[in-house]
Amino acid sequence: MSTPETATVTVPARTAHHRRYLMCRPEHFTVNYSINPWMEPANPTDTAKALAQWQKLYDLYLELGHEVELIDPLDGYPDMVYTANGGFVIDGRAYVPEFRFVERQGEAPAFADWFRANGFDTVMPEEVNEGEGDFLLAGDVILAGTGFRSTGDSHREVGEVFGREVVSLTLVDPRFYHLDTALAVLDPVVGVENGGPAAANIAYLPHAFDEASQRILAERFPDAILVSDEDGAVFGLNSASDGYNVIISPRAKGFEKQLRERGYNPITVDLSELLLGGGGIKCCTLELRGAK
Repeated sequence: MSTPETATVTVPARTAHHRRYLMCRPEHFTVNYSINPWMEPANPTDTAKALAQWQKLYDLYLELGHEVELIDPLDGYPDMVYTANGGFVIDGRAYVPEFRFVERQGEAPAFADWFRANGFDTVMPEEVNEGEGDFLLAGDVILAGTGFRSTGDSHREVGEVFGREVVSLTLVDPRFYHLDTALAVLDPVVGVENGGPAAANIAYLPHAFDEASQRILAERFPDAILVSDEDGAVFGLNSASDGYNVIISPRAKGFEKQLRERGYNPITVDLSELLLGGGGIKCCTLELRGAK
């Protein structure tokens, strides 16, 4: 019988899976209004720096073998760089956003046009939703955030659009106004037959959710990585994973260690300038599932 000193922990073997993403160059990035606690128009922003940081993320995706499509940025829509909010895509079907704030509402038609032009079955919404900012696919289940942006009715609608179970989660901290700021899906591909784990692993910040949602997450994901408030506050969870490589903020030191312990390969990219607009790595990355 092993003693604690001699016991070895088996780290699961993780597999990187080819992904396809949609991104948008932050050519018009600035902060000239405030629709989340991170945005302070009085503080200066550096568009050139935002572009340079974004380019490192774009280049990294290509280096890892992923495909990256680009949507043209629109003048007057500085938040369009946060393409995760531009839709939710499964099996070649794209559910278009209906932005809560007027400052972003002009982005939705551009995303709808892009989806149509690129062969996606494009579904226009009736309910307020902000795409993959609040909808994350974990295995066969859609995890859906509400509380600040996407409405509860959008959870019903997204379930009808994709014919999948939807698990509603309520966000309670305004700093974490989208689900993808407080929860990360670490395994985009599941099923041993597909080269993935039997079930999707997640990481999340417990205190970003109400108590009922914390209970749901604990029950459904008992092996989840629980991230510290310190790492959550630097948008550590706003990350992108291919099942092995997990792109995270360089300031999320504890999360980086937790990922390594679970067999993932954390890679850091600094998007500090884009954080001034309330966005990070995942915000800049919309997953395109299916359709070519």
